[in-house]
Amino acid sequence: MKLLSLFTTLLLIASSNAADDYAAETFAGTNGALPYRFLSPATIQPETKYPLVIFLHGAGERGDDNIRQLHHGGSLFLDADTRRKFPAFVIFPQCPDGKRWVEVDWGDPKPHQQPKGPSAAMSPLIELIPELLKSKPIDTSRVYVMGISMGGFGVWDLAARHPDWFAAAVPICGGADDSTAPLLARMPIWTFHGDQDNTVKTGRTRSMVEALRKAGGNPKYSELPGIAHNSWSPAFANPDLLPWLFAQKRP
Repeated sequence: MKLLSLFTTLLLIASSNAADDYAAETFAGTNGALPYRFLSPATIQPETKYPLVIFLHGAGERGDDNIRQLHHGGSLFLDADTRRKFPAFVIFPQCPDGKRWVEVDWGDPKPHQQPKGPSAAMSPLIELIPELLKSKPIDTSRVYVMGISMGGFGVWDLAARHPDWFAAAVPICGGADDSTAPLLARMPIWTFHGDQDNTVKTGRTRSMVEALRKAGGNPKYSELPGIAHNSWSPAFANPDLLPWLFAQKRP
């Protein structure tokens, strides 16, 4: 119990440090309230539009504190050099306890069938995104979605539901409904998975990548040798990730 308490405390401290730069917001939609953190470009120039990155966290960051979701990935966009080279709006929504971005079994080694409608956690985010596009100086041709673990599932799901919204997707150690691959074949995708992952089986990403290629797509796939479930750590450390992401633009 003491170790768990210490881990929770350290997680909250790390998240709180990142939270200093992210504004705390709550969206009240017709499908419920959604707490989220919002990062703006360091300087917003007149008559200039900026990319939007949507980041979907993993299962361990669920809750209603509107801080915890920044633990993995929040600092990725705070580096001074990154903010200078890639000014962007970044949103970190928070999934409630007991809910999932996609209500499917993460441990199933076989592809799942995409639920008919978005989950209770995803629905308000789907409402929020168009509101942000209208209210902020966002370049609608440069909207990106990325996420880890539970959020990796969310990336595949959200991108398949609205493939016309996104210029690129980065699902990390998630899983998909492989039958949605034709919807995503033209989208630039870079996906990561550790080859020793026993939480979400590596085969979940392998099979979706194969389905995308059969559908005519050309996804980038980085399978990480010797890495278990925390494949987001080497993914975030890859110096090519953000330059690749921000180079993508929807026609």
